[in-house]
Amino acid sequence: MTARAGAVLLAGGAGSRLGGVDKAALRLDGVALLDRALAALAGAGVDVVVVGPPRGLPGVRVAREDPPGSGPAAAVVAGLGALPPVEEVLLLAVDLPRLPEALPLLLAAPLGPDGAVVVDADGRRQWLLGRYRGAALRAAATALDYPADRPLRALVGGLDLAPVRLPAGLELDVDTVADARRAGVSLPGEETR
Repeated sequence: MTARAGAVLLAGGAGSRLGGVDKAALRLDGVALLDRALAALAGAGVDVVVVGPPRGLPGVRVAREDPPGSGPAAAVVAGLGALPPVEEVLLLAVDLPRLPEALPLLLAAPLGPDGAVVVDADGRRQWLLGRYRGAALRAAATALDYPADRPLRALVGGLDLAPVRLPAGLELDVDTVADARRAGVSLPGEETR
């Protein structure tokens, strides 16, 4: 029997534009972004796979892309391999400070033939804030010859996804120090905001 929904949470990026900071350890309102994401997903009742380095997360399935550090397409493929068959797969990034607010809206959005993806104010698809039909995503992963060092667009760009518009700011991710400041996110060693 196929479960209703699962999530692949990418939490292993190098954080190079943040000076090598582990994005999972960034804090908003005193809580690490990884902990915020896991709490939101637990509230949604979905099976979760965190893709990234081992973190000692009791009760959380963890996977690692092969080879480690080989990019988001490889990370998604690794996460799918660790996730039991599900009807829908949430692809999410750990660097989304407003994920707890965005997730219910994404879950309520209508799906296109292959799923739905958040589109920002400039019309860019936020692949790692999306809800994909499990069969379509697994077929795309199988069709991607070698996922290492491939952009995520190579994996999901050909899928027929309904656009989802969120209230301004809920789709923002943290890639730079300026992004962190704009989102009110604290870097390691900074006072909690």
